[in-house]
Amino acid sequence: MAVVEEIIRGEEDGSLSFGNFKLDEKKKVSDFEHLGDTYKVKTYKDITKLEKNEAFVYESVPGTAVFNFRETEEGVIFDVDAIEDAQITIGLEENVRYAVIIDGEYAESITTGIGGKLSLNFASVEDEMTNIEIKKLN
Repeated sequence: MAVVEEIIRGEEDGSLSFGNFKLDEKKKVSDFEHLGDTYKVKTYKDITKLEKNEAFVYESVPGTAVFNFRETEEGVIFDVDAIEDAQITIGLEENVRYAVIIDGEYAESITTGIGGKLSLNFASVEDEMTNIEIKKLN
């Protein structure tokens, strides 16, 4: 099971990797600069949370490890790993319908409400990374 030992890091392709669900005590990294934005991460076995410029971006309960997290105009895409199933909440645009694609297969469509949060259940597969894409529907 993969985790981000340094809690958060920028990848060569411009994406972010963050989170360590193996920690028994909460660790936090504030003021992490990446491509002109400032990120804050809190993570441990019970929760992983990411903020960008003081705005909500990602949260999982219990904690997860997220790799190659990229935000686009269409939504977000990332790989995730966890020791158990988790609920993941992503901050997106308000009142927009999104397709949730897991490992290349359409799973469902969800419309965000006020606040733009989208929640989905993540089923952890032992020793496997899961790719999640959340894509705006037109």
